Amino acid sequence: MTVRPDGPGLSRRRLLGLAGAAGLAAGCASRKEGSAAPSPAARGVLAANVNGTLGSVNLAALRDVSATWLRGFFPMPEADRSDPAGQAAIRNLLTAGERGYGTVLSLKFPYNHRPLPSPGGSAMNTELGRLDRLLPAVMNKVDILAVGNEPFIESRVEDHGRLNAFYQALARHIIDHRNRHFGARCRTRIYMGALNHLDRPAWRTPATDRWMEFVRGTPAVDGVDIHPHLPAPRAGRAYLDYVLPRMRADQSFLATEFSLVLFWKKHLSDAAPPEFTRRYGMRPGIPVWQVIRQAVARPFPQRKWNDFLLACPWFAENKNFLSDQVTRFRATGRLAVAAYGMAQDSAMAKDFGPESTPWLLNSLLCPYTVQPDEYGKIGENRTWADEFRALQTG
Repeated sequence: MTVRPDGPGLSRRRLLGLAGAAGLAAGCASRKEGSAAPSPAARGVLAANVNGTLGSVNLAALRDVSATWLRGFFPMPEADRSDPAGQAAIRNLLTAGERGYGTVLSLKFPYNHRPLPSPGGSAMNTELGRLDRLLPAVMNKVDILAVGNEPFIESRVEDHGRLNAFYQALARHIIDHRNRHFGARCRTRIYMGALNHLDRPAWRTPATDRWMEFVRGTPAVDGVDIHPHLPAPRAGRAYLDYVLPRMRADQSFLATEFSLVLFWKKHLSDAAPPEFTRRYGMRPGIPVWQVIRQAVARPFPQRKWNDFLLACPWFAENKNFLSDQVTRFRATGRLAVAAYGMAQDSAMAKDFGPESTPWLLNSLLCPYTVQPDEYGKIGENRTWADEFRALQTG
């Protein structure tokens, strides 16, 4: 492999453990309001999505995949731990913005196992207090703020009837903060996010209708976020058919997560392709999930991981999914930012089995299933990484 001009590339250790390294963590303390470098316009963008690992990302990872935008989420209970401005996740995102990257921050409110707060109550005041600690750190500094990560998943089904009141109160509080402190000059755009499983009729409900009514009827909201994790390659059309007619003509959408992960899951118990098992001396008929489990236990060389994926017909037949889906998003003329998964993490690899959700088949970078090369550069899902790079200029 040719050594890149900027050095040997991104190692697994550098990717996973450099929250405070020189590249991304430097310079935050000296930032002045309004001093961020100009970021790319939010029109048809494909960003790198790191979900909840903003605290350990660095610029080398973004450069390695030619990314121009960065997206992650912040769990709001973290605002109780310390000043958000001093936490690695927020520092890293802001420094990326200072260096010219576009930035998207989704606010995560985890209520899977407890009741949603009601506006006016003490629990609601707790959430508004968390916003009051976070907003001074990010408003007019990040490009896009998404109110909610996956509201209908991160809440109890029995609370969905009052979910809208909770998130609308949060959105109004954020809008009021922006208006009071910055007005029309604020660089931060506000989206409501994100809707899941819109390809399933049971997930298109009066509550999701009210969600879109608020989006459409609130001038300060720029649009909605969607997360099309799909069970079939073309199932994403249902998301667009639902949200686009329900928005104003001047609004746009985000897709800060999307993938074929539910389609991949259907094939975990398939037999691994015989041409692959013969080439690599593996047991005939071994199921796909066991091959992946072996890769997690002892990461494959880059070529072996490539060969495995492209030998699987369900993967090879969809090797252009990333470019196909982004092209569909862009063809609407309404895409602001889509974001695709950056790197495998430990949760994706833990106890991998036949019922696992195979998020690790989506990632651009593969520290848990691919060996670093001789220069220490982290392994890739070559199919997705090459498409991601090409789409930065496509």
